[in-house]
Amino acid sequence: MGWFSKDKEEKKQNGLPWERLTSVDQLKEVIAGSSEKPVLLFKHSTRCSISSMALNSFQKGWEGTPEEINIYYLDLLNYRDVSNATAKETGVMHQSPQVIVLKNNEVVYTATHSSISARSALNSIKK
Repeated sequence: MGWFSKDKEEKKQNGLPWERLTSVDQLKEVIAGSSEKPVLLFKHSTRCSISSMALNSFQKGWEGTPEEINIYYLDLLNYRDVSNATAKETGVMHQSPQVIVLKNNEVVYTATHSSISARSALNSIKK
């Protein structure tokens, strides 16, 4: 089983309540929903070892809860159109790996590669 299968039990084992981001329409809903609860988008290239290291580090450092923020995983290789739409909708140039946090429909945190920090991402919504 991969980390991001649709199996709910696997999400629990992984420890993070990831939701898959799979369509442009869903992306627009997620961004609009940030006006009610912050959202985090993790853009990941499944073929990139740097992206895998960033994802592992993020997961180990994550202390957020589903009550305070929704977290979304975007597989860049399978959903390139969603990745391109993310750059367009957020105004954040595409990178991989990349984290974007939105609160009230605005980007409050973005980081790429080794600069990705679970703690910084979470702190960005508490300001």
